[in-house]
Amino acid sequence: MTFYGYRRPDGRVGVRNRVLILPASVCATDTARIIAQQVEGAISFNNQQGCSQVAPDQQLTMDVMAGYAANPNIYGTVMVSLGCENCQMDLVVKAIEERTNKPLKQVIIQEAGGTLKAVNMAVRYAKEMVAEASMLQKEEFPLSELIVGTECGGSDPTSGLAANPAIGAMSDLVVQAGGTSILSETSEFIGAEHILARRAINKEVHDRIYEITSRFEAHFHAVGEDVRQGNPSPGNKAGGITTLEEKSLGCIHKGGHSPINAVYDYAKQVESKQGLVIMDTPGNDPASVAAMVAGGAQVIVFSSGRGSPVGHPIAPVVKVTGNKITFANMEDNIDFCAAPLIYGEKTVEQLGTDLLNMVVETACGKQTKAEALGFVETAIARICNYV
Repeated sequence: MTFYGYRRPDGRVGVRNRVLILPASVCATDTARIIAQQVEGAISFNNQQGCSQVAPDQQLTMDVMAGYAANPNIYGTVMVSLGCENCQMDLVVKAIEERTNKPLKQVIIQEAGGTLKAVNMAVRYAKEMVAEASMLQKEEFPLSELIVGTECGGSDPTSGLAANPAIGAMSDLVVQAGGTSILSETSEFIGAEHILARRAINKEVHDRIYEITSRFEAHFHAVGEDVRQGNPSPGNKAGGITTLEEKSLGCIHKGGHSPINAVYDYAKQVESKQGLVIMDTPGNDPASVAAMVAGGAQVIVFSSGRGSPVGHPIAPVVKVTGNKITFANMEDNIDFCAAPLIYGEKTVEQLGTDLLNMVVETACGKQTKAEALGFVETAIARICNYV
């Protein structure tokens, strides 16, 4: 099986061909938004961070910004900073250049003479990049060039019974084809970490699975809290999930049955052709998706029993539900229904194949529901983790 995409100068393959207007901090976010709105083919996002952060917290933000620019769905980046933020232009540019050699331009609002002059300069840069990007032709590539991120949010019992097993079957097929699948959400490994650890390819990966899980819980204990006080969420409970362990046992089905080859820290660059890997992310959906996109995922597959509208500005997000009522009620948001598994109408293997076909169609250019709606929500994790 193959897909059509764009080969980048750094060797990676994109499934979209966009120009990123990248705000270095919250103070540059509105200016970046104005720039992107004036250039068809450009995208941006609300960066609520980038300043007034302690060093480890700032590093998470830096890694996401560098990863967004390096994501293969991006042709090139116009970097916009205010000028006095902690995430200084030269620091961010250096971080980007360590990951990729794609086109990169810089605009500093204070040095340009204010927002209007900065906008004028950046719009010119962005339009030039969009014109260059439009000259690229799609080429055919094997699935081994694909990195798929997996996520779940707004879960109910059908997530663990149908949607996540279908994603897991799809994940196994990607791995068998030589590609990469990312299992995320460390908070939802708790109570099931021993099952994942048994699948580790070596002792180092085995120990890292336990390390990131215990570290996540320790964040809460340090401030006198317990992760189980906020997880499962009220929506999970209303849907029928009773304990964190129950939620975790459903969550890990997204990883299928493949061996786990590596554990990556939040938003670090994931190598291609890695098979199944884990990324240490919080359970907060936009922040978890952000990390996988920063890690290089070209497509995200996201299950939701209760229904979720979350998208992303850089990577298409394929929505999956195992709840036929949710699929009927939220047809504007959900791309794929895995409920036939519950009713004995299809096997998990059949649904995995069907879902992989949808992922390939999406990689080839078919819009997801979130893309059609223009959803670009994103967030960046903090050292004090979300539940």
